[in-house]
Amino acid sequence: MIENEPGEPGTVSGRMRDALRAAHLYYMQDLTMDAIAHELHTSRSSISRLLSHARASGLVEISIHSPLDLPSRIEQEILERHEVHAQVVPVPDHASDVDRLDRVALSAARILGQYVDSNQTIGVAWGSTMTAMSRHLVPKATHNTEIVQLNGAGNVRTTGILYASELLRRFGDAFGARVQQFPVPAFFDDPETRRAFWRERSTRRLLDLQSRMDVALFGLGSPFAEVPSHVYQGGYLERADYEALSRDGAVGDVATVFYRADGTTDGIALNERATGPDFSVLRRAPRRVCVVSGKAKLDSLRGALAAGLITDLIVDEGTARALIESRA
Repeated sequence: MIENEPGEPGTVSGRMRDALRAAHLYYMQDLTMDAIAHELHTSRSSISRLLSHARASGLVEISIHSPLDLPSRIEQEILERHEVHAQVVPVPDHASDVDRLDRVALSAARILGQYVDSNQTIGVAWGSTMTAMSRHLVPKATHNTEIVQLNGAGNVRTTGILYASELLRRFGDAFGARVQQFPVPAFFDDPETRRAFWRERSTRRLLDLQSRMDVALFGLGSPFAEVPSHVYQGGYLERADYEALSRDGAVGDVATVFYRADGTTDGIALNERATGPDFSVLRRAPRRVCVVSGKAKLDSLRGALAAGLITDLIVDEGTARALIESRA
């Protein structure tokens, strides 16, 4: 008989053991929930809760591979055209951008465990997409893994520490990893201040960690999205900054570093004050996972692809379809 019912007090190890046993019987031996309940001398509802716990805790990972459906064909075309491994999330066309973001973030959180392992440095860029994703992360035990913040979060209204630390804490808790914060502004007032700060040994330590990332995880910023990127709504940019970005032809940003439709960054004045990693540093990471949703970010996605920033893409079906239908 199961020692600890899912809804009753009991040891974590006991519940985990029961969930693992139920999951093995259900997924590996094809027993029905009624049959498992009979074998384990408990109720069907208890088995259902154990299976849910097995999925939520990362004991069970579910993958769907179909060469016949439309998302798979889109993924193949993205791979052939852009040399990027895509995972397309089915979302109905009538869904709002808010719902679209939630569904992509949930799928991305469940996929992320495929990319994260022990003895890695994982760079995370804060933003609306990463925040939504962090709420759904599936735990995976690792050792000697570090989560490092890629860009500063402070501005004239707030230090950004609470916002960034909560986001990073969720990633650290999910993977049992150490968290390395980057307590600097998102943008310095003066490029000279940034250059001086970058010479400090404490800053150099964080920059060195960023340069040795195994995995970089980021969303794409866009001023045109229905769900505004955090950098465009959190008091980080002033009117003069928007005007300068428009003059410089910026279409989006990764970790508060802005780029044009062709992926270039040279001559974009705001980047001289930004604290995100230079794209040459970002491209050193063997795996660069981009999570994006909404057609309003299509130009930003094209620019990031042109810049060679993405190795793995998690994207909603409508945006992915628009990407392969475009000639850009």
